[in-house]
Amino acid sequence: MIKELVFATNNKYKAEEIQSILGSQYKILTLTDIGCTVDIPETGNSFEENAILKSSYVTEHYQQDCFADDSGLEIEALNNEPGIYSARYSGIKDDRINLELVLQRMEGVTNRKARFKTVISLMKNGKNTLFEGVIEGTIRQVPAGDQGFGYDPVFEPFGYNVTFAQMSMTEKNRISHRAIAMQKLIAFLKGQADPS
Repeated sequence: MIKELVFATNNKYKAEEIQSILGSQYKILTLTDIGCTVDIPETGNSFEENAILKSSYVTEHYQQDCFADDSGLEIEALNNEPGIYSARYSGIKDDRINLELVLQRMEGVTNRKARFKTVISLMKNGKNTLFEGVIEGTIRQVPAGDQGFGYDPVFEPFGYNVTFAQMSMTEKNRISHRAIAMQKLIAFLKGQADPS
């Protein structure tokens, strides 16, 4: 019997991508598939806490195994802000305004080091397992590129001379923080590795 696993997202494309990698071992369901229309509150103080809140909510209310992720940008010179508030750094969910605020706060700052971080929480058989993905880079002074979303136009990963927003989706998905965490999750689900 194929096991069902809920991905706490409404992004059908993301779910299909994971499904294609996992093959027939699991059937991936989205929040829409299980009838969850609640905007699950992210009230934690860390990426780990927020990811656990989302996966636990689904397991508790729908009695199904689930994985959820939380991600954000951490800038060294800003005490790791925007961090868990990346999507609403300015107080509202507006990518352009949030990006402008980051650039404004980074004006004249020479230390441009930053990293994107993702934490995935897998709630399976009543047990929680965490997977982390991190990519280090720098914050550009001027945005470049029109791909991606959020802070992609100002984030240049180490070893590249382009921003995430100048990469194709395929290229970004090969090296991104989310991709690193997802590969660890997938390897764990396939039974090929432990999560450490």
